[in-house]
Amino acid sequence: MKYKRKVFLEKGRLDIAPLIDVVFLLLIFFMLTSSFVFQPGIRVNLPKAVTSEVLHKELLVITITGENKVFINERPVSSDELVSRITVAARDNEPLLIKADKESNLGTAIEVWDICRQLEVRQINIATTQ
Repeated sequence: MKYKRKVFLEKGRLDIAPLIDVVFLLLIFFMLTSSFVFQPGIRVNLPKAVTSEVLHKELLVITITGENKVFINERPVSSDELVSRITVAARDNEPLLIKADKESNLGTAIEVWDICRQLEVRQINIATTQ
């Protein structure tokens, strides 16, 4: 007696549920890790300028926040400290960068600018965005 052998070739079915689980876990992983990445420092909304240039020098950075607080290299300073630090920068011919928030008073930025000019700082730069 001959038995007929029936061979069926089933096309493979790809179970997509594990793939969806892996993609979902990767999505959660990247969402959680990206929320913890932030740049430390003082948040300043800079004004926009069309003719700005990129500076690649090491500068003394004077930051004026929206609440008109003055920082030098991310450290809060009083007016006396500000004058002494600018005096040292002027003596060393160190260029300055003033980063003033666009919500800050113009008077505070002008006061810092006047101190720099009185102490004869040779190069004063103002930070902007392009």
